[in-house]
Amino acid sequence: MSNLFDYLKWRGDLSLEQVPLNDIDSLILSRLSYLPFDGIAPSSLASTITVAEAAEQILQREDPEEGLIMKMDLPFLQEIAESQRFAKLGLCGYTNQVDPDAEKQFAALVIRLLPGLSYVSYRGTDLSLAGWKEDFNMSFCTPVPAQIDAVRYLNDVADAVPGTLCVGGHSKGGNLAVYAASFCRPEVQDRVRFVHNHDGPGFDSSVLASDGYQRITQKIRTFIPQSSVVGMLLQHEEDYYVVRSSQVGLMQHDPFSWEIQRDQFVYLDEVTDQSKFVDRMLKSWLTQLSPEQREQFVDTLFSILQETNATTLKELTLNWHRNAGIVLKSFREMDETMRQNLHHALGLLLEAAKENVRRNLQERPRTRFLPPRSPDATKKP
Repeated sequence: MSNLFDYLKWRGDLSLEQVPLNDIDSLILSRLSYLPFDGIAPSSLASTITVAEAAEQILQREDPEEGLIMKMDLPFLQEIAESQRFAKLGLCGYTNQVDPDAEKQFAALVIRLLPGLSYVSYRGTDLSLAGWKEDFNMSFCTPVPAQIDAVRYLNDVADAVPGTLCVGGHSKGGNLAVYAASFCRPEVQDRVRFVHNHDGPGFDSSVLASDGYQRITQKIRTFIPQSSVVGMLLQHEEDYYVVRSSQVGLMQHDPFSWEIQRDQFVYLDEVTDQSKFVDRMLKSWLTQLSPEQREQFVDTLFSILQETNATTLKELTLNWHRNAGIVLKSFREMDETMRQNLHHALGLLLEAAKENVRRNLQERPRTRFLPPRSPDATKKP
């Protein structure tokens, strides 16, 4: 089945003037903010560099893969830089902030599509432990620093960039896109054409009940793969669309695995039983933990990882033999109260898993033949 690369080959010679922006274009633009444009794309909103020009500078580096989060990002960058559809788009407003002390990771990019039309792209979680810690913090804290920055960023973009705004992101970037569009100024909301959340987590009930979210909810579209885990986390109120992925399990979070038929995603009727199982298990687990207990669990977990002195997942895995020993030693030397809190949280997670296994076994097995999902058919996580 076709994927983003096939789409770029098939649609890449058609400009946005010839064929308007679609959902697949939005996923591509969401992925653009993951690329390491540091020192290349201007931080100012007053000047731009084209996608082709920025790509050339990255590809001419001694190590073009440095700073990439996924290996597929390099051929992806080459493809979009050679396509008429994306090569001449202007990049501006690039920001990339990682602050371990503030437990913040925030990156975003503005893509000037046409006169009077721009796309605000929020990056998802990178390889920094600070970014992953912030993701976990979302389970007990709203807003986290990146969400605050996302709102400020969208308001600043609206002040500097005229016309209509499209807002989107993948993974945590999708969450930031929805949060920013929900809490930006009302006059900015009026200029937003759509908000696309590509397999990003949801929010707590206070966000969903807010006036800002309710004002923008009809413009939000969430896309998740059939075995989604990340996109089913926390709560959603907006409709979502299930996209078929060629990968399995957590690997379906990879947008390069999402299947495409000509100029639209391949839709399914619903998520898999596996996705429903993980969703029920995690929601059941979080329900049993107070916000304070969630915070204790996350802080304890990451305090152990900090003992390795690793700042990124890459550093953590490169020296995994050494780091595993450090983690084990840290656990043994942990304060008794912290150890009990960790055991309690993990015990509840195990019980939630057992309960959902029992529930699945009690349900009558059934075979279902589902038609391809229509974009007009929607469900809520």
